[in-house]
Amino acid sequence: MISLLNVVGDVNSSTFAEQIYPKRQPVILRGVNIGQCVDKWRSVNYLTTQGGEMPVKIHVSATPQMDFINKNFSYNHQLFLKKCWTESYYLRALGDDPRKDKADIHQQFPLLADDIKFPNFFPQEKFFSSVFRIASKGTQLWTHYDVMDNLLIQIVGRKRVILYSPADVDKMYLNGDKSEVLDIDNPDPAKFPKFLEAHRHEGILEPGDILFIPALWFHNVIYKEYGVAVNVFWKHLGDSFYDQRDIYGNKDHVPFSRAQQILDRALKTLEELPEDYRRFYGHRLISRIERKVLLKDKPP
Repeated sequence: MISLLNVVGDVNSSTFAEQIYPKRQPVILRGVNIGQCVDKWRSVNYLTTQGGEMPVKIHVSATPQMDFINKNFSYNHQLFLKKCWTESYYLRALGDDPRKDKADIHQQFPLLADDIKFPNFFPQEKFFSSVFRIASKGTQLWTHYDVMDNLLIQIVGRKRVILYSPADVDKMYLNGDKSEVLDIDNPDPAKFPKFLEAHRHEGILEPGDILFIPALWFHNVIYKEYGVAVNVFWKHLGDSFYDQRDIYGNKDHVPFSRAQQILDRALKTLEELPEDYRRFYGHRLISRIERKVLLKDKPP
């Protein structure tokens, strides 16, 4: 099943907070004032000049369909936009120290940051990061989810976006936070049969559009043209739910990480039993999780 993403205009902080945000559904916001970046950033020369001497790490691949699980790309370290690429490329700006600093366009690219205006859609104290991105025409990024809410601000070029609900998590064939289904338009039905049942939400981002991506929504993007964008991430939950060592916003929430460690120990303990017993008690654990977590025993 495929649904087109809703496109909503004339959105201000009140309408976003009252009518859009509580629904926890992705939506394209059109006509929001994001500053002069839409006009200025169309010039590669302007970006290069204003980008300064910030060193960046660029994903370079022989194929436009990038795969973060099997790493079908190499990393090229260079100064900002100092080379013209013949291969597919993707820049995801990092913090000053990629090991401990979060990306923030105001810190890494202050001259460019003057051109963009972030919508006042979330409390400033909940701000986590702002990530500057550039990619070549045709580049397709892997399907994944983030643990924080996200505004994808499309500035230059058109981008195709495909999203899947967290409710379809059992159909996504996850490896960590990433789907193993690389070709989402032509998935292998023998290898990924459940993926064909997932409900797809799809749309096209035009320059100046903003896509609201709620936390845990799977998303895949395809650059229809050379594109420039900025993601703004913020915390929807309290600080204690997030891993304090996370600088990318993609480490699972702390309670889940603890639960997964407990589950690993439980599975290790079950290995002490013969196979038939292990299978029997394994199904009992699955049934208990379904009743408690999925609320299947909740009265109508």
